[in-house]
Amino acid sequence: MKEEIIPFMKSIVDQDRSAIVICNLKHEIIYMNPAAVKNYEKWGGEKLLGQSLLKCHNEESREKIEQVLAWFAASTEHNIIYTFYNEKKNKDVYMVALRDEGELIGYYEKHEYRDSETMPLYDFW
Repeated sequence: MKEEIIPFMKSIVDQDRSAIVICNLKHEIIYMNPAAVKNYEKWGGEKLLGQSLLKCHNEESREKIEQVLAWFAASTEHNIIYTFYNEKKNKDVYMVALRDEGELIGYYEKHEYRDSETMPLYDFW
């Protein structure tokens, strides 16, 4: 059953319009959805795979990422934390723990835009 759901989960991530960058516990970028590849194109896009996410952040941000990871590791109930509001893009940003049967295996950054949807309802054509 577990392996059967993997294509569905990948499809959910790949269809998201927000950038999703998934990291393991060593901060290595192990997956970027198409929106992330496009969003981070000027920093290398797909070439960022396998690199440390920490290289993309300043010292203060790296410290915060490490603090969040320690908080995630402290309890299986610690799974999401609000990290900042991006005024320019009108979005909230969170770090989210990734777990396998309760064991912390990595994390990703979740973006929630505050702008109202402009896509017409059920616009099939």
